[in-house]
Amino acid sequence: MYRQNIPGFGFPPGPPPGGGFPGEDGMGQQPQLQPPPSFTPSLSEAQTLQGGIGGPSTYAVDSGAFRGCLYRYTYVWLRNGRSFWFYPTYIGRRSVAGYRWNGFRWNYVGFDTRRVVAFRCY
Repeated sequence: MYRQNIPGFGFPPGPPPGGGFPGEDGMGQQPQLQPPPSFTPSLSEAQTLQGGIGGPSTYAVDSGAFRGCLYRYTYVWLRNGRSFWFYPTYIGRRSVAGYRWNGFRWNYVGFDTRRVVAFRCY
């Protein structure tokens, strides 16, 4: 699964400070994001963390590949078979953090990019 707000895993313990995120009031409150797109993207059209287009990658991951998806709706597929809409706001060496859609609302989470098979941003 994913790790939520656990210090020491390469991502910050909470939302960006000082209102650096669009829609934030500077007090660490959740941004006013709309629900994600109502469709589920196809894995065959996703970008692997190698930066290519196609199926899942089995090699070392590059979290920098997420950079083009910062502050954009992104669909993520994990190695454990789970997939979800994500709104990345932070990218570390081996981790990414932001907001994950749980079907009803956005929750701030972070996870190790080595667990990601593929992603696609919109």
